[in-house]
Amino acid sequence: MIRLVLVDDEPMVLTHLRTVLESAGDITVVGQAQDGAEAVEAATLHTPDVMLMDLRMPGVDGLTAIARIARLPSPPSMVALTTFDADTYVLRALQAGASGFLLKATPAEDLISLVRAAAGGHTVLSPEAMRRLVAASTGEQQRADRARARIAGLTDREADMLRCLGEGMSNAAIAAKLHLSEATVKSYVSRMLSKLGCANRTQAGLLAHEAGLVG
Repeated sequence: MIRLVLVDDEPMVLTHLRTVLESAGDITVVGQAQDGAEAVEAATLHTPDVMLMDLRMPGVDGLTAIARIARLPSPPSMVALTTFDADTYVLRALQAGASGFLLKATPAEDLISLVRAAAGGHTVLSPEAMRRLVAASTGEQQRADRARARIAGLTDREADMLRCLGEGMSNAAIAAKLHLSEATVKSYVSRMLSKLGCANRTQAGLLAHEAGLVG
């Protein structure tokens, strides 16, 4: 059973999300919050697998909450909720530790499958959406320079792995492409995340885009 916490300052949004997601037999909403401070408390109290987090809320906003929750010993997978996919807050949310984002208008059947993907540790973000976010952000050249400096110490194999993460590939897909076992890929990815100081695969994928490894 996937344990889920919903965070949004609009009660109607919370009701809609809860109704849709609890219609799936393997998802249970264990908590709700209406601002970032409550979200941090809910993460600690309920130890969810996944949190859907609105970014723009009064008081403590979603960005601040994501950054605080990401520092917990075993943080949940956090997915940003937004109304439009060019929201610059989304890029900041990914940099703070979110594993992807969902539009609030996402169809019900897609919402359920994407929450399952987040619970499985997968990125909830398409490569196309990643490209749009990077392209729409300000200070792109400075960020590209910083990203290239961060990846300068990677081996060729690690760079290949990072490129694959930027393309949104699973461990199985990377293994098939690079002719490695899934266990080897998992080990490589884990070491690379640590080497780059990335909290998760999504941050590594974002870094690949910023550094220009993914066209």
